[in-house]
Amino acid sequence: MVQTKKASRWEFNFMLKLLRPNQWIKNLLVFAALFFSHSFLNTAKLASSAIAFLSFCLVASSIYIINDIFDRTNDREHPTKRFRPIASGKVSVPAATLLSGILLIGSLFVALTINENIAILVLSYFLINVLYSLRLKHIVILDAFIVSSGFVLRVIAGGLAINVTISHWIIICTFMLALFLAFGKRRHELLLAENSTRYRKVLYDYDKGFLDQMISVASASAIMSYILYSISPETIANFGTDKIIYTAPFVLFAIYRYQYLIYKKDSGGDPTKAIATDRGLLTSFLLWAISIYLIIYVL
Repeated sequence: MVQTKKASRWEFNFMLKLLRPNQWIKNLLVFAALFFSHSFLNTAKLASSAIAFLSFCLVASSIYIINDIFDRTNDREHPTKRFRPIASGKVSVPAATLLSGILLIGSLFVALTINENIAILVLSYFLINVLYSLRLKHIVILDAFIVSSGFVLRVIAGGLAINVTISHWIIICTFMLALFLAFGKRRHELLLAENSTRYRKVLYDYDKGFLDQMISVASASAIMSYILYSISPETIANFGTDKIIYTAPFVLFAIYRYQYLIYKKDSGGDPTKAIATDRGLLTSFLLWAISIYLIIYVL
């Protein structure tokens, strides 16, 4: 009996690891529309945003499982990914496939409790990522674009959940920031090991100099789009203030800090982990969030 309980707990731990709940932090982008629409204190809209967040957590985990299934052979060549549940053989492919299907159905059901548009967006996100796992991740540059589109879909879903229109500048800023993170991750993978191309074919088409240029372009574009958003007449009219621009230094610092982590600390391989554990990034984010809240809701 004791051995059975231990085995069940062991299997549950690997199943939980398969979901990658630490990656759910990305889905917080769903709340961006709520925060920037003067609705953060609206209980009904907060509930809708939370439901959309849950739906994206479920579908994202479904996609992570599918990606791990397709990549299990290549992951075994990776120094850290080889310990993932499917690559290591701790979770069987049939069990993982069943779990992925359950998560997808659950995410669509949750999305439908808000409206059909959210469900369509969630399904689109799922299908795009399946195509990514099957083929698109092997196409240079497009692989990073597909990853970045997922961040944009999260922001748009947040707007649909509370029936508000997302600023074009916010969409552009989100896309460029996601590109910055994606190219930083590719750079880390490229430099990780001499045999790195054995576990990600697209790395054959990248090189360090090219990725450095792409990182610079994406980071500069993200900064400029945020600045242009903060001083646009639409933003000033929406918030009734021109002080959003004063939050730009926190955005600048966060991007420069992440570049420091990429180039000096080799921490670009897992953006979620870097953002969640680096004190400089956390501090800049908290100061940005506090300043935005004060400007929008207090001043």
